Amino acid sequence: MYLRLGAAAFLFLLTIGSSQAQVRAPSRLPDARNEFVRQCAPRMLGRWEHPEEVCGCLHDHAAAVVEDRDLREALLRGISETGVPTIETDWVPAAKQSEIGATFTKIAKPTLQCMFDPAKS
Repeated sequence: MYLRLGAAAFLFLLTIGSSQAQVRAPSRLPDARNEFVRQCAPRMLGRWEHPEEVCGCLHDHAAAVVEDRDLREALLRGISETGVPTIETDWVPAAKQSEIGATFTKIAKPTLQCMFDPAKS
């Protein structure tokens, strides 16, 4: 009887402890937007008065406008590495490389808004 009660209490505590660990783990992971801004902002220094705002704006528009995950990730990679919207063909699957031009067309106007007036974007 005491053995079963002790085993049940042990399993209960083990379950509670593991669920709390799962709840806390995501808070330690960096936010994708903040990580992007952290990588992008140094490329914008000297170009723009508020590089963090420009980078955040670019991220938000890319996330909203570019539906395809591979193209969006390639675009964000290009911005964070160069400071301008860039997509290298080897960053996207061959089947989607023909969509690169259309992706730039979608992001052109929001990019200009971000770079020249990020507060209104």
